[in-house]
Amino acid sequence: MRLQKYLAHAGIASRRKSEELITDGRVKVNGQVVTELGYKIDPLKDKVYFDDKKIKTIKEYTYVMINKPIGVVSTAKDEKNRTTVVDLVPGDKRIYPIGRLDIDTTGLLLLTNDGKLAHKLMHPSTEVDKVYIATVEGTPNKHGLEKLRNGITIDGYKLSKSEIKILKSYNTDSIVKVTIHEGRNRQVKKMFERIGHPVKKLKRISFGPIELANLELGAYRYLTEEEVKELKSL
Repeated sequence: MRLQKYLAHAGIASRRKSEELITDGRVKVNGQVVTELGYKIDPLKDKVYFDDKKIKTIKEYTYVMINKPIGVVSTAKDEKNRTTVVDLVPGDKRIYPIGRLDIDTTGLLLLTNDGKLAHKLMHPSTEVDKVYIATVEGTPNKHGLEKLRNGITIDGYKLSKSEIKILKSYNTDSIVKVTIHEGRNRQVKKMFERIGHPVKKLKRISFGPIELANLELGAYRYLTEEEVKELKSL
């Protein structure tokens, strides 16, 4: 098994973050620092250490959903000592977010120590539906909405088609329901900026089959076995 995959499965960090930990020299295998990405280990024989603490492979996984408030960062730790999404879930189990929401975005975020599932759900090929409710400046016209629905190019990347529906229109802004299939950095905000209707407020209400429903802001709950099965079947 590749070392970064082992770290992710053990709940140390996401696979991408695990690669950073390896190249930073914070991981040892059998007492020796390993900085080579792709280094292979035998999980049954090799002893792996992170920051000089032996890693124990996780046998029981945890799956949690939260309703992230504004001002909370979507990381396990923060260098500026800001409140993180992990701080919202009590307990000593090491979990981390699946993807992220901007600091000023609220709504549904999943956390787990199941590295295999996290990697699958974050991979673009899985195309998990993510549904947002956005308040945007003004009211987008039909031409602008069609551009977004057909997939526009942002930062050199061609987005897949999206589903967009205007729920309400007011004098100065509109409430829009947006369904996307990727999870690129600030994607929804960049989409509406492109057509001249910046996002003023953004909330994610579902991730695949998991819905935020009536979970209170800042609250959390554990996923049911059925919900976990649905995520794994995507």
